[in-house]
Amino acid sequence: MLQELNRLGRRILLLMARGAIALVDDTKGVQTLQVRLNALELIPDVPRYAEYGFTSNPPSGTQALIAFKNGDRNDGFVIATSNAKYRMKALASGEVAISDDKGQSVYLSSTGIVVNGGGNPIMLTNASKVRAETLLFECTGDIVDNCDTTGRSMSADRMIFDGHHHVVKNVQGGSSNISSEVPTEQE
Repeated sequence: MLQELNRLGRRILLLMARGAIALVDDTKGVQTLQVRLNALELIPDVPRYAEYGFTSNPPSGTQALIAFKNGDRNDGFVIATSNAKYRMKALASGEVAISDDKGQSVYLSSTGIVVNGGGNPIMLTNASKVRAETLLFECTGDIVDNCDTTGRSMSADRMIFDGHHHVVKNVQGGSSNISSEVPTEQE
């Protein structure tokens, strides 16, 4: 009886473990990890389950929480990962953020949504339309219109527009070389 209780106690102690991710295989339907639990224990091909619609490839050294079925170290799965080095900090109660190790993030703050490209481009793809319903649309940089065709910025188009002249036709059917006034920007 004591031997069976000792065996049960060992299984209970082995139900959960924390380790550091050594390698990630993200090529299959379920991502698998190689996790180092301690200096002597390295467990390969541990499946990692994530919430639907969310995926990531955690960098080496990320902490992993592993559950082991019946305390069997050969039958585990990762139920959570965490990397304190790259975690966004000081969020207020109820706020949410998605971030990575490159400084990119989407932050649902209490005052609005902040998208940080981390110095990289932000691209919207495969959209039939982009619509902004807002009272004010601001841009601190230049805007390039028809970038795949003309490649001109809106400020370059403004210069073309501002320098545009019309020839005024004479009422008798002739024409003169009188130009209309250059349009001015309205305030």
